[in-house]
Amino acid sequence: MKIAIMGAMPEEIEPLLEYFGEYKIIDYAKNRYYTLDYKGHEIVVAYSKIGKVNATITAVTMIEKFGCEKLLFSGVAGAIHDDLNVGDLIIATKLSQHDLDITAFGHPYGFVPEGAVYEDADRDLIDIAKSVASDKNIPIIETTIATGDQFICNQEKKEWIKNTFDAGALEMEGAAVALACNALEVPFFILRSISDAADMDASFSFDEFLESSAKISAQFIISMVDKIVKIK
Repeated sequence: MKIAIMGAMPEEIEPLLEYFGEYKIIDYAKNRYYTLDYKGHEIVVAYSKIGKVNATITAVTMIEKFGCEKLLFSGVAGAIHDDLNVGDLIIATKLSQHDLDITAFGHPYGFVPEGAVYEDADRDLIDIAKSVASDKNIPIIETTIATGDQFICNQEKKEWIKNTFDAGALEMEGAAVALACNALEVPFFILRSISDAADMDASFSFDEFLESSAKISAQFIISMVDKIVKIK
């Protein structure tokens, strides 16, 4: 089996590369991919760079060029639900694009013709994640994640996104990855660790908590890979 593990920023994949230790580097399409063998299976690790377009390019490359059969995303997100705190692990059950707006044509926010407002994540991978959480006695929270090409610092905008999409957290890649994977019929899973909370100044807290939150998310993803390859 070939498994893709993806992040958006170097900080989000560095804990993974440190854990795996040995890998080959392949430069392709202005990005860098790290390939390695793990327990008889091939793992491809990459960070996409920030934003929906970069995330789409990277996800499609991992599937089409490298032949990955499952895609796991490890990274951080900002909380917009009051119950989420820094360090919490969240699982995306579905994802939406909060900055997609053709409401002038009578469509809801996040919708395009022949598409949908939400992209659903793979339930089998979610179940594996819940099993990992149970084994480790780690609480995880299932929620909708809203994606957009904006780093949202404005509290009023956060409230609008939360209420419009019934979302718990914000980030800048997930829905694009979801759309690409669902179009290509590749199961995907998105895990985020909360790096900044709704009651904090995001521009201040993001850098402070990015490294620790990314490590939490990466460690969980590694445990998921162990279960996936064992099942296979």
